[in-house]
Amino acid sequence: MQILDRAQPLAPLILRLALGAVLFAHGYAKVFGGLAAHTHFVAEIGLPAWMGYVSAATEFLGGLLLILGLLTRLAGLAVTIEMLVAIFRVHLKHGLVGAGGYEFPLMIGAVAFALILIGPGPISVDWLLGGGGSRR
Repeated sequence: MQILDRAQPLAPLILRLALGAVLFAHGYAKVFGGLAAHTHFVAEIGLPAWMGYVSAATEFLGGLLLILGLLTRLAGLAVTIEMLVAIFRVHLKHGLVGAGGYEFPLMIGAVAFALILIGPGPISVDWLLGGGGSRR
C-alpha cells in the first residue's frame, strides 16, 4: 500500500524515540542518584567498577543521542554491547522470562542492533548532517 510506503521514514524514528526514552530514563536514574550503587553492582558481577560509569553513560548519553538521531549507529553499537554483557553476565541464568530474565535486555539489544543496520532514518540530526546513509 502506498500509504505504508510513504510512512516508512517513521519506522526508524519510532524505534529511536522508544529505545532512547527507555535508555535515557534508566541512565538518568543511574547518573543522578544511583551511580555508586551501580558501579558497586558492576564490580560484584566481576567487571571493573569503572565499567559502571561506561554503562551509565551509555544509557544516559546513548539514549539522548538516539532520541536526537545523532551518532545513531555508534550509540546503537554501544547499547548492543552493553545489552550483550547484561544478558551474559546477569540475566541468562534466570531464563528468558520471569524475575531477572533476559527478555528486556534482549529486546533493547535487538532494537539497538536493528538501528545499526537500518540507520537513523531521514527524520534525524544524522540525516541533516549527511551521515544518514543511502537516500532512497
